[in-house]
Amino acid sequence: MSEFYDFSMNNLQGQPIDFAEFKGKVVLIVNTASQCGFTPQYEGLQALHEKYQDQGLVVMACPCNQFGKQEPGDAAAIKNECLVNYGVDFLVTEKVEVNGENSHPLFQFLRDEQSGMLGNKIKWNFTKFLVDKKGQPVERFAPTTKPQDLEKDIEQAL
Repeated sequence: MSEFYDFSMNNLQGQPIDFAEFKGKVVLIVNTASQCGFTPQYEGLQALHEKYQDQGLVVMACPCNQFGKQEPGDAAAIKNECLVNYGVDFLVTEKVEVNGENSHPLFQFLRDEQSGMLGNKIKWNFTKFLVDKKGQPVERFAPTTKPQDLEKDIEQAL
């Protein structure tokens, strides 16, 4: 599978997400964790969502427990962390793996299209991928890159 719009995964509530719904939109995909030092980036991701959603930006958080076991909770715990502590109302998916043989096909695709400092692997929580309106991954951002520092790239993609 190599076409972005062919992917699907479930949201945090277990309902399917059809990526075909993202055609013509810019998608920011972030592997997240509720107990990470970068978790306060949820605030910045929410700000991007609020500022650009009407222009076609979709922010998608993909919880992952592969780095330091910093996302140990179930869907209810993840939802509570995102909503209660950070007011998140953008798309949050089911917990996924982003590296290794059990990584979700979406992340295999993103890693292949936008390799990083460690080559084809994702280094840590809050690695970010920007996908353009045609479904092409155009940029990869390090976990340390703050969401507000993505605005120029998002505006260009929109």
